[in-house]
Amino acid sequence: MTYSKRVFDLTCAVLLALVLSPVLIVVSVLILCLDGRPVFYLSERMQTPTRGFQLLKFRTMKTVSYDAGVSGGDKSARITRTGVFIRAKRIDELPQLWNVLKGDISFVGPRPPLRQYVERFPDIYGPVLKSRPGITGLASVYFNKHEEYLLARTQNSEETDAIYCRRCIPRKAKLDMIYQSKRTLCFDVLIMLQTVFKRLR
Repeated sequence: MTYSKRVFDLTCAVLLALVLSPVLIVVSVLILCLDGRPVFYLSERMQTPTRGFQLLKFRTMKTVSYDAGVSGGDKSARITRTGVFIRAKRIDELPQLWNVLKGDISFVGPRPPLRQYVERFPDIYGPVLKSRPGITGLASVYFNKHEEYLLARTQNSEETDAIYCRRCIPRKAKLDMIYQSKRTLCFDVLIMLQTVFKRLR
């Protein structure tokens, strides 16, 4: 990560944390009152092919003793009352401002993958994770809805995993590599604006 990108990330993270603090407080209270504890959800993600970190999100699902893999139709029954709205508007990702402040992720980059997929597909994630992972990215803007569509009707974790590995990972990686070849601060700002306007629509 370049110095200018890090300064940009820190500046935006501080400003957004201040502006969005009422939203963060209200959502935290809603989750606590309607769904109970815990308010936040920690998930190990990969910053590099060998270094993991704890990604912070608002909890949108009922807790279980064991959970693995990406979310698909097989996990839809676990989504909480507040989780439906929070996930639809991507509000669950606002706590990741803390990860940006820590330097775990950037605002723009490939979405940080789960360890199991990085270990299974080193030839794909080795090049992809040369860019610092981000809250949003080219793949988030142009493939996220299609990914949700592909995974929404899966019936079990095996089916979700198979579709994600076969139809999602390669396509997202291609977009991530396009971003890597063209990344500039101006390009980052453009992707951030596209993400915001897409969510507003």
